[in-house]
Amino acid sequence: MGLPLRALLGACRLWTLRLGPRAPCSPRMAGNAELPSPAGSARPQDRRSRSGRAGGVRVWEDGEHPAKKLKSGGDEERRGKLPKRKVVLLMAYSGKGYHGMQEWGLAALHRLVSNSWAQAILLPRPPNVVMTGVSHCVWPQRNVGSSQFKTIEDDLVSALVRSGCIPENHGEDMRKMSFQRCARTDKGVSAAGQVVSLKVWLIDGILEKINRHLPSHIRILGLKRVTGGFNSKNKCDARTYCYLLPTFAFAHKDRDVQDETYRLSAETLQQVNRLLACYEGTHNFHNFTSQKGPQEPSARRYILEMYCEEPFVREGLEFAVIRVKGQSFMMHQIRKMVGLVVAIVKGYAPESLLERSWGTEKVDVPKAPGLGLVLERVHFEKYNQRFGNDGLHEPLDWAQEEGKVAAFKEEYIYPTIIGTERNERSMAQWLSTLPIHNFSATALAAAGTGGKAPSPLEGSEGDGDTD
Repeated sequence: MGLPLRALLGACRLWTLRLGPRAPCSPRMAGNAELPSPAGSARPQDRRSRSGRAGGVRVWEDGEHPAKKLKSGGDEERRGKLPKRKVVLLMAYSGKGYHGMQEWGLAALHRLVSNSWAQAILLPRPPNVVMTGVSHCVWPQRNVGSSQFKTIEDDLVSALVRSGCIPENHGEDMRKMSFQRCARTDKGVSAAGQVVSLKVWLIDGILEKINRHLPSHIRILGLKRVTGGFNSKNKCDARTYCYLLPTFAFAHKDRDVQDETYRLSAETLQQVNRLLACYEGTHNFHNFTSQKGPQEPSARRYILEMYCEEPFVREGLEFAVIRVKGQSFMMHQIRKMVGLVVAIVKGYAPESLLERSWGTEKVDVPKAPGLGLVLERVHFEKYNQRFGNDGLHEPLDWAQEEGKVAAFKEEYIYPTIIGTERNERSMAQWLSTLPIHNFSATALAAAGTGGKAPSPLEGSEGDGDTD
């Protein structure tokens, strides 16, 4: 049987995953006598000056420290004498064509270190990951623009470096600028109100210079100074997502799977909102994500509100927007929340399945396509109460930027979702898979057919926002 990641890395302690260069080695254990050096080999002190590159990543040997880079260029040298300031950036982007916001999250670690020692060693590793013997696995520094998995942060960090807001070495190791994002949006997911925190040089015309080096479908819409210890993920009280979908998704299962003439009736909209309101409050959402057991405390999430707005017509097709505000969300949670309501409204699943899905048994919950999901806004109520009116900091409400946010959605996000839906028919294709779901299946039944119920030890894939 496979070993969980924590047991694999933590308990056995054979491999150590580290970000960036190796830390100085700990003293040798007693009994590990050093072997004599072969004739002609370098003396121990000479090893400190040697270094090698494997896969594009520099690996320092025992006792070696990275050499300081010489500053080149008068502008960067002058900026280097200025203090960096902690700020937050309001971002908007269309996620189509990207593998999410962040590169190499925990999901990638699960893929790297899998179910057995042989797989952990022999599986293809991510680019520039270096195995340095049986004691260390050196995780690569960031090589901007070199990853085969294109992410939003790749383009953002490249623009920050090219605009002169951060040194080049900060782009290679984002910890140096204290970088943090509010939400780890998944592959293809867009955002109209993503917020990241970092330390930058506050150069003149900073927003214009950053945007000059970004593609048109990624924009920095605002910047505000924050306290020195501010962390955008930890200080975020809640997140609001919206999900744009064609209303034929709510048509009864007896109708054509993609009936573009369908229009959402007031009665059906009322039913949809009644079901969505059932999610409000604290529930156990272990059935709405992957690899989380029902006994895990992190599977309990608090939803403040969830509702569907009045429909509208674009290009002859009717759409509606579902909005959900919660403290935090797990991977795929929102898409499964939407998917289950669609299955109930269409007549594939009973309404009682909603309450049963919060119980301890395993329930088959369908996952709606990711195309229509958008990070709408992030909230900092507690931070604003403490620092928003202290005379030194601005409240993080982005009221003045609402016009630019709305304009970006209308120009880039909504047209991309609607155009892709028309061309690729992602919603219609997903709807055609609903009849094959077994909404009465339980974890016991899954075990009888060779399935595996999630173990409480395995659910570490998304304690933050990963949808």
